Amino acid sequence: MNEDPILAEIESLPDRQDQILVVQNPRRRDGKDVHYLLPDVSTIVLPWHRISFIEVIPAGGEEEVVTFVRE
Repeated sequence: MNEDPILAEIESLPDRQDQILVVQNPRRRDGKDVHYLLPDVSTIVLPWHRISFIEVIPAGGEEEVVTFVRE
């Protein structure tokens, strides 16, 4: 309870029937290691009762790139 939020990546958005959320590269908002995880941990499994909300940020690769072509 009252733990600091963490950032992590997910492969895909969870389905309605999922009981857990598997995330990769967990870290604090400032980029530092999460104090209750070992330094080499790269994937964690979180049960839904431990999650307050999920914020989805679009990946940078999905942005449209506009270029000008001179013919």
